[in-house]
Amino acid sequence: MDMKYLIAIDGSKASEAAVKYAVALFKNMKGENHITLMTVQDDSSLKLFKKYTPKGAVEDYLRESADTHLAWAIKFLNKANVAHDMAIKFGHPSAQIIKEAKSGGFDMIIMGTKGRSAWADTVLGSVAQRVAGASKVPVLFIQP
Repeated sequence: MDMKYLIAIDGSKASEAAVKYAVALFKNMKGENHITLMTVQDDSSLKLFKKYTPKGAVEDYLRESADTHLAWAIKFLNKANVAHDMAIKFGHPSAQIIKEAKSGGFDMIIMGTKGRSAWADTVLGSVAQRVAGASKVPVLFIQP
């Protein structure tokens, strides 16, 4: 069966664990499977700076940050010989992840969570909570 996975990454150890898990999952599946790596750069707090910086400076900064988040995952997927592409979005992370999952016809969203204690393990981060609550496709959370 062919599957399309959207992996939301942010450069954290948790998102690295999500990529590793997806590759392991793919190795056990048959069919034309595909991964889209997605990183969302939250530009809401930088809108004020756009007025006072040279045109394109904020966008360049955010693009550089996105490239940094994606670099390790791209190398890992290439080495594992897993079909993939990338999506770089700007805006609120949970809204952009949900929008991409819907418009791209994905079968599942995979993302890392950063539980730090027994209590934190029971409560997901705000982005993860919003994605889980609003997604129409299954969401798989991976904790490193």
